[in-house]
Amino acid sequence: MPAARSDLPRLLIVTGMSGAGKSTVLAALEDLRWECVDNLPLALLPAFVAEVAGHGGIHMAVGIDARSRGFDAEALLAMVRGFDSVRPEILFLDSAGAELIRRYDETRRRHPLALDRPAEDGVARERDLTAGLRTAAESIIDTTDLTPMDLRDELRRRYGEDRNQPVVTVGSFGFARGISRTADLVFDMRFCPNPHWVDSLRPLTGRDPPVQEFVAAQPGWEPTLDSIEALLTDLIPRYFAAGKTYIAVAFGCTGGRHRSVAAAEEMASRLRKKGFSPNIRHRDLSLTPSDSIEDPSAGPAASDTNTSE
Repeated sequence: MPAARSDLPRLLIVTGMSGAGKSTVLAALEDLRWECVDNLPLALLPAFVAEVAGHGGIHMAVGIDARSRGFDAEALLAMVRGFDSVRPEILFLDSAGAELIRRYDETRRRHPLALDRPAEDGVARERDLTAGLRTAAESIIDTTDLTPMDLRDELRRRYGEDRNQPVVTVGSFGFARGISRTADLVFDMRFCPNPHWVDSLRPLTGRDPPVQEFVAAQPGWEPTLDSIEALLTDLIPRYFAAGKTYIAVAFGCTGGRHRSVAAAEEMASRLRKKGFSPNIRHRDLSLTPSDSIEDPSAGPAASDTNTSE
């Protein structure tokens, strides 16, 4: 989408998968004093934009998805590209299919595109109808692993104020529980011996100094982080200059509690010293340690440093 003047009000088209959190997003934006409307028929969008923009400086968010009257992804894209009185942006909300189906089961609601069929049929149809919007979206938020509170916090960071630098999120995750769905850049820290197999470190996390000291002492840890820091310091401004406002960096290890957390914490600290303001999100930090998901091959390497006390 072409760049627009920074003094124009923002228009956020909130779209995506039904059940992915559109109502939560619009409620959060309303709390931030955005003018919000949900399920607006496509034909009424130009009139709404003209009315709100005429009052000057009011940011607006419009919920439009496959259930909206007159919905057509290509027509919506063409309409949004034609606005010159606002700064248009598309936010696509997504979630794993199994999670969407679970949410419908939990609320006992029918999928709007499958009123007389299983919810999975509606999810599949909706993915087809909205594929073009997902491709064109400036921002995609996957809500699979987010609570409503997490989603609201993310929206406050993204849309709470106009920014002169990108929103950078540095996170951690465990490969054993699936790769991070929202990361733009992923770094695998499993080359380092696993602290899980050190008895004294197992109950701790990468936020604790003993774990941080353990990984920092391993060959390759500091040079790797030095290289990643140099890469991010160079890439983040380039992404922002190219119009990418939200950048997610994720560090992964096996369980998501030790190495990836330590790397994310250290990288966030390094980026702050470089003038960035990163957020930190640890996806799997609160989960219980489990021998069954950790890599046993890391045990011998780690156990060399394990001394009984």
